[in-house]
Amino acid sequence: MPILILLSACSSDDSIKEDGRKAKTEINPAEEESKTTGFFVSDKGNDQNPGTAASPFATLEKARDKIRELRKTGSLATDVPPIVNVRGRFELESSLKFLKEDSGTDELPLIFRASQKDRAVLSGGRRITNFKPVTNQDAIARFKPEAKGKVLQADLKELGISDLGTLSSRGFGRKVSTAHMELLFDNAPMTLARYPNEGGYLKISGYAKPIKDEWKAETGDLSGGFLYKDDRPKKWKADTNIWVHGFWSWDWANSVEHVESLDSEKGFVRTSAPYGLYNFRKGQRFYFLNVLEELDAPGEYYIDREKGILYFWPPSPIGKSEAFVSINNAPVVSFDHAENIRFENFVVEDGRSHGVNIVNGKNITIAGCKIRNVGNRGINVNGGTNHGIISCDVYNTGDGGISIDGGNRKTLVSGGHKVHNCHIHHMGRWSKCYQAGISMSGVGLSATNNLIHDGPHNAILFNGNDMTIEYNEIHNVCLETGDVGAVYTGRDYTYRGNKINYNFIHDIGGVGMGSMGIYMDDCVSGTEIKGNILKNSTRAVFLGGGRDFKVENNIFINCKPAIHIDGRGIDKNPVWVNMVTKFMKDRLKEIKYHEPPYSTRYPEIADVDKYYEKGGGVPPENIVIKNNICVGGEWLKIEWNAKPECAKVADNTVNLDPGFVDPEKGNYLLKDDSPALKTGFKQIPFEKIGLQRNK
Repeated sequence: MPILILLSACSSDDSIKEDGRKAKTEINPAEEESKTTGFFVSDKGNDQNPGTAASPFATLEKARDKIRELRKTGSLATDVPPIVNVRGRFELESSLKFLKEDSGTDELPLIFRASQKDRAVLSGGRRITNFKPVTNQDAIARFKPEAKGKVLQADLKELGISDLGTLSSRGFGRKVSTAHMELLFDNAPMTLARYPNEGGYLKISGYAKPIKDEWKAETGDLSGGFLYKDDRPKKWKADTNIWVHGFWSWDWANSVEHVESLDSEKGFVRTSAPYGLYNFRKGQRFYFLNVLEELDAPGEYYIDREKGILYFWPPSPIGKSEAFVSINNAPVVSFDHAENIRFENFVVEDGRSHGVNIVNGKNITIAGCKIRNVGNRGINVNGGTNHGIISCDVYNTGDGGISIDGGNRKTLVSGGHKVHNCHIHHMGRWSKCYQAGISMSGVGLSATNNLIHDGPHNAILFNGNDMTIEYNEIHNVCLETGDVGAVYTGRDYTYRGNKINYNFIHDIGGVGMGSMGIYMDDCVSGTEIKGNILKNSTRAVFLGGGRDFKVENNIFINCKPAIHIDGRGIDKNPVWVNMVTKFMKDRLKEIKYHEPPYSTRYPEIADVDKYYEKGGGVPPENIVIKNNICVGGEWLKIEWNAKPECAKVADNTVNLDPGFVDPEKGNYLLKDDSPALKTGFKQIPFEKIGLQRNK
């Protein structure tokens, strides 16, 4: 990572030293709390106490309910906001819920907070304290030699844990479903026993029911099962709770499926209904999971749900780190139609569902929090207006990192939600595809100054209008998938007013068909792409058949190519014809784009009408590529039905030394004598990109 970015970066209350390690900002909690009035909660308190600093409550619910009571009786102060100061660790087996009756006002919001130095922990898990050597001889007999003596067991029923959860079919095209019980150790999720081990895959070698897919290629019907070539499963004891995870047909569509039957002699797997999506395709990747015999590496675990026994090979001595299992099936913290609440400096962890869930309401601010080790999304916002996720760390999530939905696409009324200055990484442990670091859907939402890295698929996924994606740093994403974009949207001519500006996108991954930096897929149109730095990326900006783009003032370094344009919208293959003339035309009909506000805000949408009247698809047109810099790699590729005249290409600096100040240290400012400045290039404000220091 360039030194320039590192020195300016700060996640939540943490500054970052030159070696990349975080240094805590020291704040005296007593001094901080002395400036406020309100109630106090401690894990060493008692709900019979008055809730003072000297005699705190024991639960957050008690403090919340006390404020409700005071508000109803008119006894709540009207000159200062109600503040609840929290310390300690709290294990929540159900949601901490805030409802409309808990709402503050614009001037006096309700504030729940922990000190920045001693963040309170809200856990959806339960500590495991009774590990011991394995005594079950049947289990020992199933272990590999290298695992014997290394695996420990814990009796969950002995700890009063009866809800062990179940695995469920989840992934691409499925609704988000609550995760199974997971094991967390040393503040990280462990690996459910699998074969092959972490990072490895088997390949589909055939199928029982051949069928043709939409491309007329032979694949296998999902109901017929698939074949593989490997002898290891022959050593497994018959088990009715084995699962498989795979990218069954495409590298952008994964799912976890239950194994209905396994014939290890034939190397044949039949999965349970309702199956995944698409078909089985030869050569695609999969692995088995939840197999006791494959608990063969440090960090793996297995839960015998019939006996209530957890088996675990700890990656470090069991007494030096804490172990937890996820218990809470609901979001750890939830806001339902609540308004004007600030939730600050908490650690939210170890639940089976979302860490934080916000439904409707307005002005809910989640600030300075760590959301980690949850089974679904870190933070999920569904509806409402002007919610803010500010300076939070979100990581180790089963699904996406942060998802925000808001605004009205028919009226173009803005939702106003924002994700700002957050550090999001290691998301998508289970649902790997289209569960992005940040997902945005609706109108008028923003993602700014975030650092996103180490994810299997998209960093930022958006659908809708007037989205602002600015000053983010993105790297090492798209690591497990193909035909994928670090920043992605697609398949709608009415997604307009979107801006992808001043982002640093670099060193992204990709398998199979590879990845793109900014992917405008399947004829989506009208995005402004300005002032970005894209480095070490294939197809850095990919305009997949769309129209009305502005690609201006970007820097491309070692990209192959920097800009790629195609004309899939006029291809005669039935797949593309159906996409344009049916799917996308139906999407157009849903939006009255000939009437205000669309006709006044985005009049260019109506240009597609003449092509629909004529037939033959909709070509790419009205693309501006201006004042960009391209160093190394390749510059511009226009192919697959697209013609050079679809784009106005002017004043770009290509394969010339642009005169960077210090590219080796990540300083891409231009020297005063740069040839690019003479053709109209404007300096990119590098110091504003990525995480920023704040309170």
